[in-house]
Amino acid sequence: MASPAAPLFDAATIADRWIADHCGHAGGSDVLCADSFDPAWRALFEELAGITGDDWGSVRERARRHAEDIGTGFRIAGEGKERPWPLSPVPLLLEQGEWQGIAAGVTQRARLLEAVLADLYGPGRLVHDGHVPAVLVTGSPYFLRPLDGLHPPGGSHLHFAAFDLCRGPTGEWRVLADHLRAPAGAGFALENRLAMARTAGGLQSRLNIERHAPFFAAFRDGLAARCRRADPRIALLTPGRLNPSYAEQAHLARYLGFLLVEGADLAVIEDQLYVRTIAGLKRIDALWHRLDPRLLDPLALDSHSTIGVAGLVDAMAAGNVVVANAPGAALVEAAAFAAFLPALAAHLLGEPLALPNIATWWCGGDAEQAHVANHLDDLVVGSAFGPAPLGLPGSGPVLGASLDAVQRAALLEDLARRPQDYVGQEVVRLSTMPVPDNGGLAARPFTLRVFAARGPDGDWTVLPGGFARIGRHADVRAAVMGEGDWSADVCVHGPEPVAPVSLLPAGDGVALRRNPGTLPSRVADNLFWLGRYLERGEALLAVLRVLLGHSITADTGAALDAATVDRLARLVVTANAAPTPKGLRRADLTQLVRTAMEGEGDWYSVRAINAQARLIGEVSRDRLSADMIRLLDAPFPERGVLLDRAGSLQRRYSALAGLAAEHMARTDAWRFHDLGRRVERAQATLRFLRIFGAADATADDLSTLLDLADSQISYRQRYLAGIARAAVLDLVALDPGNPRGVAFQVAAISGHLNALPVLSDDGLAEPQQEQARMLAATLVTTRVHGLDDPLLNGLLSRIDELSAAISKRYFLQGNQPLRSASLIWV
Repeated sequence: MASPAAPLFDAATIADRWIADHCGHAGGSDVLCADSFDPAWRALFEELAGITGDDWGSVRERARRHAEDIGTGFRIAGEGKERPWPLSPVPLLLEQGEWQGIAAGVTQRARLLEAVLADLYGPGRLVHDGHVPAVLVTGSPYFLRPLDGLHPPGGSHLHFAAFDLCRGPTGEWRVLADHLRAPAGAGFALENRLAMARTAGGLQSRLNIERHAPFFAAFRDGLAARCRRADPRIALLTPGRLNPSYAEQAHLARYLGFLLVEGADLAVIEDQLYVRTIAGLKRIDALWHRLDPRLLDPLALDSHSTIGVAGLVDAMAAGNVVVANAPGAALVEAAAFAAFLPALAAHLLGEPLALPNIATWWCGGDAEQAHVANHLDDLVVGSAFGPAPLGLPGSGPVLGASLDAVQRAALLEDLARRPQDYVGQEVVRLSTMPVPDNGGLAARPFTLRVFAARGPDGDWTVLPGGFARIGRHADVRAAVMGEGDWSADVCVHGPEPVAPVSLLPAGDGVALRRNPGTLPSRVADNLFWLGRYLERGEALLAVLRVLLGHSITADTGAALDAATVDRLARLVVTANAAPTPKGLRRADLTQLVRTAMEGEGDWYSVRAINAQARLIGEVSRDRLSADMIRLLDAPFPERGVLLDRAGSLQRRYSALAGLAAEHMARTDAWRFHDLGRRVERAQATLRFLRIFGAADATADDLSTLLDLADSQISYRQRYLAGIARAAVLDLVALDPGNPRGVAFQVAAISGHLNALPVLSDDGLAEPQQEQARMLAATLVTTRVHGLDDPLLNGLLSRIDELSAAISKRYFLQGNQPLRSASLIWV
């Protein structure tokens, strides 16, 4: 009896159709369509088809959503807004045997580059014996003379390296570029894997895909092993939020348990590196940097740097801090060095390169210069040392055949004048891989970035996979592809099951701790102001909602007394949120509210306040949950009438407050965020009291005060007879049980300050603690009849002074390393 035909929408049937359709137009150089077909591809497509059916749009959307949930993003240089990470839902699959050859070649290359660096910054035998031209070293902008002769702490120049590889049409792998200065992308590889694990969760076990966690654990343990202390403190030094890969850096810091710091967070004192924290100076034992090495130390290197750490090279020379990678490592990543690596491998390692370079000619030699000039149409011409020389029409390498007559003449003229600035390289043709496009699969060229790290035993380990960059167009020339438009996970699979490894220690091998760790002063400052901005935006929005008539009493703005409406309008104008309205007609008030809510330019609107909060969220990715980051990044509501948009914003503020209250651990980081909220709420409520709680306040004034203080329900539950000024003022100002009242805020501020670290051990209160306690005592001893303008103005001034005292004690003040005469060095 014949077996029944497979269902039309059976996952296996769909997968076979996808493969057949793709290979029908992709050609034999595509990794999916190679002569030795890897059955893992069929398993991959079956998994994807089983989830979304025959719909590549759904597959792409699923992967995009998971990447967004993880918080993956990147920024193009010069752009202010971060872009979503372009993840293809089709990973690159590599069989374990093929990968072992790649990993062996990468390990060999890392060993070779370390040996070359050790000699060039040490005895210099390679130059002396003629294996490396002297101009290749002394003429390179990447050679850092202050590091010459400095033996790096830990004994190694390189701790982490990245390599761009290309696969030729017949399956051979070669090296396109080395990345040693501040290798980027490992975090993107990790995020790609996390997103793909959520997109196609069954693939990990079905294909026995090797995991990333052992690699990152080896790198972390390798850095720790080279530190002098048994329990070292390791930091990741970032250039800041405008760096194109800042999101990746924040993700890596969180994943590895490193402190994410900027140059202003650090200080070198007596040749020891410290981080400025709320508890004083804390020692840093190892620093993984993502800065241009020339900017690391303005004293020893580039004096114009404002993002480095003065004295860092001295701390290195004293052996007190391990820096990964050591400054100066970029010397051997220059394209010119690729021309000499095959011979250096034979000389230093006694073996040929397992992963050959693409053919490279450095034009500093007469024969090489002539070869490049005579074969210009067959080569890619680029800079030998990074910065583009004058003869190149753009900032990157160019295809000689693409130059017009004028550009060609300019290049040849400058090549003759300064040949040492140029390299010529062969035009590499790349393999392709499938990527979803226009409802189906398209063949696009790709390159592979792989990563190597030095483990605790000093040996190199290679991340199994890395990430693929996929070109925008079908042109398979590497120089045309550029950086690529898509990214893909790279999965190394084999016949044996893979143990479920994570960065979590096994069993009970970790010492328990409830101390959340070090809190840098800059981070505390950011969290404090994030709390303030969120409360400030919510307070302004509350005023606007009352003006629009969206209060709990269901009164409309027009139903309020004209004097009350005028006070509300003046409150908005005083906050510089909108210009003075022409009158109090509905149209005038609507325009006032519209400007105050969504105005741009010079107006300090809700939109502008939210933008300030969003900027802080961008630099706090390692401290905030993905849900908080998404809410802070959410676009400003544009749909619906003003009341609808105001309601949407209010729900967003409530969600952010709820996440902070219920999801942030009660650490010092949370205390500063909540401190900011309490300080801002106390100030806003005192202003509301001063304007709407005066001795001649009307019923509308008092009802508005209850609305602005979000205390209508509390008041009505307590007082059934109606609105009375004394009762309203007591609830809003003096009742310690009202979470929206002033007394509650001051008590919370005092509690937080008592719980935060102090810099002395004499048991005496610090200035900020004294001020908070005096404020609390004033409110406890004040009665309603004493709540006059002088007292309210005095309380406002004292909270301003308290905020300044908190800033002076805990936050960075210019470049001073401490906030107290006392020192805590740990």
